[in-house]
Amino acid sequence: MSDAAFFYNGVEPIIRIVVVGSLAYVSLIVLLRVSAKRTLAQLNTFDFIITVAIGASFGRILTARQVVLTEAITTFALLIFLQYAITMLQRRSTRFSNYVTAPPSLLFYQGRFLEDEMNKQRLTETELHAVALREGVGSLDLVEAIILEAHGVFAVVRKDSAGTGSLIEELRTSGKPPGQK
Repeated sequence: MSDAAFFYNGVEPIIRIVVVGSLAYVSLIVLLRVSAKRTLAQLNTFDFIITVAIGASFGRILTARQVVLTEAITTFALLIFLQYAITMLQRRSTRFSNYVTAPPSLLFYQGRFLEDEMNKQRLTETELHAVALREGVGSLDLVEAIILEAHGVFAVVRKDSAGTGSLIEELRTSGKPPGQK
């Protein structure tokens, strides 16, 4: 391969990337639109895997000449179908849902850091202080609980909005979200 071919291999590969990339992009938008908002919601582990796989597939489609558009669209459709099938199974089976999606983790409750759960989630007290500050809470004295949700987002429950605290208490005692057995 000459030095010139290393930097420029003609206009045909560029045209292919533009045409196939544009068509793949449009088909992906259509497939995601049809698949419902769940595909684009906050990500759990499986959703993250699907997102990475779609991104990797899209990158391969753009750069590999041997991948044709119909194969690309089939790949996108398969990944979105798998995501749909997994979420349907999650809705029908609590056991399956617990296997695929990690339960929320109670990290701070009624003035105490829950060290075992913090260690499991590899979090420090300093990080939980930062979480509270991001939520506009200047002191943990004002916080009833800090929860790491299944999709990786922190929930800070203020004492003045905790109500009876029954949902948090159920999470604390069972280790599972309220309503799950």
